[in-house]
Amino acid sequence: MSQRRRRTPGRHGSVRSVPLRTHWLLLTVTVLTLAAALLIQGYTQHLYGTAADEAALSQGPNATVPSAVVHGGPVIDAAADQPRTAAPGPNTIALTFDDGPDPRWTPQILDVLRRFHVHATFFVIGDQVAANPGLTRQILADGNQLGIHTFSHPDLGSLPAWQRTFELREAQLAVAGATGQTSSLLRPPYSSTDDALTDRDWQAVQQAGRQGYLTVLTTQDSEDWRRPGIERIIDNATPAGHQGQIVLMHDAGGDRSQSVAALEQLLPRLQGAGFHFATVSDAVGLPSPMKPARTVDHWQGLALIAVLWSSDRMLGFIGWLLYAAGALSVLRAAAVLVAARRHSRLAGTPWGPPVTQPVSVIVPAYNESAGIEAAVRSLLASDHPVEIIVVDDGSTDGTADLLESLRLPPWVRVIRQRNAGKPAALNTGIGAATCELLVLVDGDTVFEPDAVRMLVQPFADPRVGAVSGNAKVVNRGGLLGRWQHIEYVVGFNLDRRLFDLAQCMPTVPGAVGGFRRSALLGVGGVSEETLAEDTDLTMALCRAGWRVVYEERAKAWTEAPASLGALWKQRYRWCYGTLQAMWKHRGALLQRGPAGRLGRRGLGYLMLFQVLLPLLAPVVDVFAVYGLVFLDPVRILGLWGAFLLLQLLMGWYAFRLDGERPGALWALPLQQFVYRQLMYLVVIQSLCTALAGTRLRWQRMERYGSLRAPAQPAPAPQPTALADAWHDEASAARAGGHR
Repeated sequence: MSQRRRRTPGRHGSVRSVPLRTHWLLLTVTVLTLAAALLIQGYTQHLYGTAADEAALSQGPNATVPSAVVHGGPVIDAAADQPRTAAPGPNTIALTFDDGPDPRWTPQILDVLRRFHVHATFFVIGDQVAANPGLTRQILADGNQLGIHTFSHPDLGSLPAWQRTFELREAQLAVAGATGQTSSLLRPPYSSTDDALTDRDWQAVQQAGRQGYLTVLTTQDSEDWRRPGIERIIDNATPAGHQGQIVLMHDAGGDRSQSVAALEQLLPRLQGAGFHFATVSDAVGLPSPMKPARTVDHWQGLALIAVLWSSDRMLGFIGWLLYAAGALSVLRAAAVLVAARRHSRLAGTPWGPPVTQPVSVIVPAYNESAGIEAAVRSLLASDHPVEIIVVDDGSTDGTADLLESLRLPPWVRVIRQRNAGKPAALNTGIGAATCELLVLVDGDTVFEPDAVRMLVQPFADPRVGAVSGNAKVVNRGGLLGRWQHIEYVVGFNLDRRLFDLAQCMPTVPGAVGGFRRSALLGVGGVSEETLAEDTDLTMALCRAGWRVVYEERAKAWTEAPASLGALWKQRYRWCYGTLQAMWKHRGALLQRGPAGRLGRRGLGYLMLFQVLLPLLAPVVDVFAVYGLVFLDPVRILGLWGAFLLLQLLMGWYAFRLDGERPGALWALPLQQFVYRQLMYLVVIQSLCTALAGTRLRWQRMERYGSLRAPAQPAPAPQPTALADAWHDEASAARAGGHR
């Protein structure tokens, strides 16, 4: 990770001159590959039915079908202007099987054919051939013939000409790839006898004829696709006289156990009645339809089989991942709701005697002139004695000058320093503080009058080293503001309640956090090694044995980014810094005690739900579109609705716990279409940046001046009394500390 490299202090650290773009190309290729795999899977498996040919899908006029075809033989050559037909000779049966090959039923049928020395013709579906190439080769090795039954089993008469060509071409390539041969026989799906051809069917037969195919229809349908019983199948397949027949059976498309059992009785019965069995070409006296495939067709066929195999395996793997992700999401929702309920019940339990000792509030400021006055005045309105230290970190917008011109009380100090970065500013403030209890505040944050008092009450427990407050979005008027408001209340705060109970709090937000000075000094102060100094500091405190808790009653208001660009920059820095902190503190995974709880609970939770699951989010979106197009859209919408309902219930409960009006939740469904995608793209870019070792610069968020100090500030402590309190507190701290 990048923190191992030598770092130049300050906000404007070294960066690569050329921004990293390769990961976007990788993401685009990955998504397009997944989309292509889903498209192939949807086309071959879900766009058309692969069930048996249950007779005509539609009836229509047949005025254009030549009389010679309607009353002719079942094998049709439609290439010439005058179509020709052929039929099997007397006492000859061409046994045909449709819809295979099937890994379960086709081997059983081949076994029966071998035992009775019968050869048949198998009209195969291209995607089934690609899934079972070895079985397709076995059909030919046993002396049988292959015919084309299209690639995905559509009704050819209902397709445009280009799609008919595609269906035949891809099926032929699959056969060429699997066997090294091609076939000129075609049986259109859902076809039956010559006199059932419609005008649309005839157009498909003519087009196939021009492409070199002989269309093979049937004269006798066993109707085994109905599964009417073994005896019924035998009766349907038995000729009434001695005229030659092309008999239709199936080796795929459903349960074919009756077909196998009927075949075992049908073959010896017909052989005993004087019939002999032949392939279609032998039955009508035509040359073999099987020809060696061209080299280019063979290799294209192999590539097609490889693509279909890969897509099938990839989608199977991703399917399991999505099931796991869905289960984890539901478990997470249940866990945070249970934790939130328990945490809310414990909220009124006192930590010990009331904490009344004064507090040093440290405000690092860099170009914060838009909101620094509101932030400082809100702290002056606190109902708890405070010392305010503003560290101006080399601002160029007059931040320090503005504060000094306000004639603030003497317990507000402004310290100027050269630009060195937020961690350096915080460390300067920590060094200048006279109180043992510290509150670290961002310069864009306005405190409620009781926020400081609420924030420091957990320090009555000597085990507590830091306290996370409740940061709220102040500029929540627009859609983007509402989305962030929902995220703060539902996402951040629910998680903090869970982390508190699990004693593995990973982050005390920079906007509102309380600390023991001795605890901060014990871990070396605020580190500059990551961009998420608040997360890094919190993890260090946890590993040092301090307990970090959440106090939801300590409320502070902060400005959220008002544009997508600003939001991207903020979340990119947060996410990248969090990844840095996780990597820095990865040793906690193997430690015991509080450090182990942070490692195995806190870091594990962050890795699972803030890194890995967001990486699956693009897959979820692509699958949703896939389901709407190729699967049952009602089911997909139902699943989406159930997931959204779960989110709404979580949102309603979180808003209730935080005392917020739930009206803003109307924007939650819309959050799924823009905000969610932005967040997972942030995670993807952050992870790629971290893996590439690219260093980011500190990025300050644009301020909008929407913060306002409380209208009626609480009475401030008298300066002399506060100074005495500082003196007593500092003396006590020097005498022995607080742990």
